[in-house]
This record gives sequence, C-alpha cells and structure tokens, in this order.
Amino acid sequence: MIRLLQGDLTTLDVDCIVNAANENLMPGGGVCGAIHQAAGKGLAQECKRIGHCGVGEARITKGYHLKAKHVIHTVGPVWHGGEHGEDQYLFNCYKKSLLLATHHNIETIAFPNVSTGIFGYPKELAAQTAIAAVKQHQNSGRRLKEVIFCCFDHDNHKQYDQLLNHLEEEK
Repeated sequence: MIRLLQGDLTTLDVDCIVNAANENLMPGGGVCGAIHQAAGKGLAQECKRIGHCGVGEARITKGYHLKAKHVIHTVGPVWHGGEHGEDQYLFNCYKKSLLLATHHNIETIAFPNVSTGIFGYPKELAAQTAIAAVKQHQNSGRRLKEVIFCCFDHDNHKQYDQLLNHLEEEK
C-alpha cells in the first residue's frame, strides 16, 4: 500500500523513516537536522562510524529516540538542470532505500521529499521519480506492507496527491 501524509516525518510510528542525508551523514538542515535532533546523539555517533554515503546510495542505522526502529539515510542529487544524471541518482535513492528495507525485514517505511529542499530538485519531477521507484519495487514481488510519502510542506503534498490520484484514475 502507498499512502500520502502531510506532517512531521520524525513523529511517525513506522518501522523505518528515510533521511535525506548529506554525504558525510552528519546532522544538517531541513529533514536531516530534524531527524538527528529527534533521534539524539546516538544517531550522529553511529553515522560517524559509517562515515560516508555517496549520492544515490543508502545506509541504515538504528532509530534511537525516534518511534521508528531504523533510519535509512540516502543522499539525493543537487539539481543542476537535469542534464547530469539527476533523475537516475534520485531514482536510485528510493530504489536502494527500498532494497535495504526489504533486506532488513522492514514492513513500513516513510520517505521525505528527497532533494526538493536546499538541493533544488523540481518538486513535480522529484515526486514522479519517487512514485515510479516505489511502484517498481512494490510490483517486483519484494513488496513492503506500507510505503508512506510524508510531505512537510503543502507544495510537495499537492504534487504527490495529484500524481497518486492520477494513478488511481488509470486503474
């Protein structure tokens, strides 16, 4: 099942939340900073031990003080006009996060809007890519029980809502 919410990702009672991380996995701004703040110092310490995550890659940690038992950290691409492989990097963020979740027997996962904040990825294009990656994973037989797109802002929520409703109409 794919679900859409608007709210604070850090408060969700799911098996795993996804962090829109930076390459050194350290606390930053936006969703990354909020997750680190809510999880506590243990998360930053574990991330420091992991050390690095490349663009389009994913790493998993414990959730510490979050309701979520796990955090999957993925590094989205910075938008440079769409001519530098940004779409494939972003698709890989979702794909590799979902594969990692499946590998760790995670049943419920919630994603933020990866790369649409300070990385400048156009919100509609990012939503299309995210939904395509999740649909591909869910149709592959490695299905998770529930995938949530958790939008913090109204603009992202509106994009996902329109795209997901369009998919429902096509059925």
